[in-house]
Amino acid sequence: MAFYSSGVEYGIHSLTCMIDAKGNKREMSVREIAQLQGVPFDYLAKIFTKLSKAGLVISAEGKGGGFQLARSPELITLLDIAQAIDDKKPIFQCKEIRERFVVFNDSPPKWACAGICGIHSVMKTAQERMEEVLAQYSILDISRSIYVKAPASFAIEIEEWLNNKRQQS
Repeated sequence: MAFYSSGVEYGIHSLTCMIDAKGNKREMSVREIAQLQGVPFDYLAKIFTKLSKAGLVISAEGKGGGFQLARSPELITLLDIAQAIDDKKPIFQCKEIRERFVVFNDSPPKWACAGICGIHSVMKTAQERMEEVLAQYSILDISRSIYVKAPASFAIEIEEWLNNKRQQS
C-alpha cells in the first residue's frame, strides 16, 4: 500500500511539465497536461484545485485559460506538493497498545505509559526524515533530472506538441 496517493505522483509530474528544458515556467491547461501525460483529465482537474488552494499554481487569464506556477520552480518542493494534495498525513497512528496488555487488568502501570511510545517515537522520526528529504527537492530539480537523461529531441517534441495543440484550438 502506498503512503501517498497517486494524486501526489500526478501532481509532481504535472508541475514538472510546466517547466521547459531551460528551467523556465510554462503556462499550460489541465487538459494539455492530462493529454501530454496520458492521465485522466477529471482526476487531474481535482488535483489542480488542491494545488491552486495551496498557492502552488495560479489560474492564467486569456484564450483557453490554464495555469502557471505561482512561484519559481526552485521554490516548490516535493513536500509542498505532497501536502497540498494529501494534506499533512502521518505515516503512523499510535493506538497505545502498550497500555492494553492483559496482565495489566485494565489498569496499566505508570511505567508502561510513561513518555512517548518507543514505536511511535521511531515512526515519528521516520516521518520527519522523509519530509526532510522531500523538502530538499524542488520541481526544478526533478525537471532537470528528466531533461538530463532524455535526448535533446524530447524537449523539442514537447514544444512542437504543445504548439500543434494550441494551433488546433
